[in-house]
Amino acid sequence: MLYKREENTIKINNTTMDYIAFGHGNKPLIMIPGLSFNRVKGTSLLMAILYRVFAKDYRVYMFDRIEDVPEGYSVEDIAHDTAYAMKQLGISRANILGVSQGGMIAQCLAMDYPELVDKMVLAVTLARPNQTVETCIDNWITMVSNGRMEEFTRDMLVKMYSGKYRKQYGFLVPLVVKFYKPKGIDRFIRLAKAAANYNRYEEIHKITCPVLVLGAKKDLIATGEASEELAETLNAAIYMYDGMGHGVTQELEKDFNKRVYEFFQA
Repeated sequence: MLYKREENTIKINNTTMDYIAFGHGNKPLIMIPGLSFNRVKGTSLLMAILYRVFAKDYRVYMFDRIEDVPEGYSVEDIAHDTAYAMKQLGISRANILGVSQGGMIAQCLAMDYPELVDKMVLAVTLARPNQTVETCIDNWITMVSNGRMEEFTRDMLVKMYSGKYRKQYGFLVPLVVKFYKPKGIDRFIRLAKAAANYNRYEEIHKITCPVLVLGAKKDLIATGEASEELAETLNAAIYMYDGMGHGVTQELEKDFNKRVYEFFQA
């Protein structure tokens, strides 16, 4: 099978967690995506192609959130379930790439399960809430709760991507809005609240593994200042993408992947 792909499910308490895996290497690499309606199930081929630079040297895993997200579920809970899944699969001393909310989860893994983390990349994320992210998530929760999905989709696209990207692909927005029919609204809202309530800034000094922070100066969700604060507090290496927004991982995919790969290989 191309890229040695795998799609499977792990039982966790009374629910399940889906995951995908690909790559021929022996070193484990955990990719933790951000808040989204999208699910990892059925994406192994797409993810293997997008992140093919890692496939030769790493066995790449991408874990979803649990299927049945309870009220009050926290980022720490997500990290706990992710750590459980890693242990069930015999994964230890992995490199971790966390994007947005995934970066929050990665921080918790490094603080609460340091034996599982070798190196870590934190992309467009933060260690404590700020007014920008609180307002953004509150607005998204309101839109989704009231069934204003077209408004939510447009707002998400504006906040995620740079003006250059939107200008280039703006003609696709009406199609995305028309055909994008997300499922699991209650699940999304509970995960969004988890992101809005995350604050481990006072404990961030517990992270001792090597860290690279990748941020975007025009990040309209987490803010570029949050990435800079995170790097300064951790005394970590940092690279800021000038003129780019929160979706820099997709807009500059090749450059982003190259920086992550080189950091992990160093």
